[in-house]
Amino acid sequence: MNVMRRLKSIASGRSSVSDPGGDSSIKRVKVEQEVESNVIDEPQSVEKSTEGVEQPMDATSTDMAASTSNTSSVPKPEKSDYDELPKEMHEMKIKEDKSEDKEIEATVVNGNGTEKGQVIVTTVGGRNGQPKQTLSYMAERVVGTGSFGVVFEAKCLETGESVAIKKVLQDKRYKNRELQIMRLLDHPNVVPLKNCFYSTTERNEVYLNVVLEYVPETVYRVSRHYSRMTHQIPLLYVQLYTYQICRALNYIHCVIGVCHRDIKPQNLLVNPHTHQLKLCDFGSAKMLVPGEPNISYICSRYYRAPELIFGATEYTNAIDMWSVGCVLAELLLGHPLFPGESGVDQLVEIIKILGTPTREEIKCMNPHYTEFKFPQIKAHPWHKIFHKRMPPEAVDLVSRLLQYSPKLRCSALEACAHPFFDDLREQSTTLPNGKPLPPLFNFTPQELAHASPELLQRLVPKPKHVEK
Repeated sequence: MNVMRRLKSIASGRSSVSDPGGDSSIKRVKVEQEVESNVIDEPQSVEKSTEGVEQPMDATSTDMAASTSNTSSVPKPEKSDYDELPKEMHEMKIKEDKSEDKEIEATVVNGNGTEKGQVIVTTVGGRNGQPKQTLSYMAERVVGTGSFGVVFEAKCLETGESVAIKKVLQDKRYKNRELQIMRLLDHPNVVPLKNCFYSTTERNEVYLNVVLEYVPETVYRVSRHYSRMTHQIPLLYVQLYTYQICRALNYIHCVIGVCHRDIKPQNLLVNPHTHQLKLCDFGSAKMLVPGEPNISYICSRYYRAPELIFGATEYTNAIDMWSVGCVLAELLLGHPLFPGESGVDQLVEIIKILGTPTREEIKCMNPHYTEFKFPQIKAHPWHKIFHKRMPPEAVDLVSRLLQYSPKLRCSALEACAHPFFDDLREQSTTLPNGKPLPPLFNFTPQELAHASPELLQRLVPKPKHVEK
């Protein structure tokens, strides 16, 4: 087995771990090429549950941008195919939303396509005595495509507001929870749902159109911008982005009860002016029920928790926290920490840094896993992975998130209270241009419901003392 040969080579000292982010600079080039060309070499699987069958993770979704797109971070020529919709989606007819939940409903008044320049006219409201409102969306450009469908930017003609419309094929064989979950979400760090409607093609294919706030940048694009200039991303931005990721996850984990299952830089939207972050793409999200099995082939490879690689089906929200640790390390390093070239190679990359997991750790990840024949490899010290000028608080938070045992990883709210974010709690801290930080501490009682008094004291900044 290739993975065993590589591990034995590392254990015997024949393979260096001096470049823990990858075997060489050549490998990092391969990583960038893979992200940009959407190369996927892993099979997909489906998940059966009491509700039905869940659609597998969108394996081609390797770069989400502009609310939920997955390829816009790759620079394209002005006349690229990404400015035009796929041919089979040029003639889309809108139909009434027949779903049972009518909190958001849309009926077609005019328009039969989403080709560039075409206008889709829908109506919303009309419930509980509220008047119906007409909304018109003019399609402008495609910002991403994938096996799920397409995402395009559009403009609401009534308000002048730009929106992102994610068009998802509705396959009756699979369970799609995205709209159901998005209707529950209301948080400063989660991209909001604005509207939705269904459309059909001439082949009677049904597409769900989810209208979302348009956010022009992603953490991935910001990180790549600095990496291409061979500059380190400013530490303040790393703190801001990571904190807001954790706050968003505390909300969906503890208030809504949902696990995102695909945390990665491409799914983290950023307003480049305010640096407010919003979590997007809930296509893989699920409410995890204890005792109910879930698919282990979930989450994009570089950010996939080790229990998933070990085939666990009863995992927890801790898989999202592992992903946060990978994102944080990537922002600090300027490249992915665990750039596995395949699913099994991902485990090699993790072991090269964390060392061989113990029997107890493997049982914590998957009690049913029985193969324990791994070469013994020592953990690589965290302080040797990052440069010497790296704040120890940053390294400490990475180490607390990237633990083999899911129960040892800190929760999202505990992460928010970590000393790495103390600078954000200083009232004198501003953005580099002197403008104030985005809202960070406007917690609702529901967000803090599970916080201990000690945690609250560390989490919320003390009010500034005013001298009389």
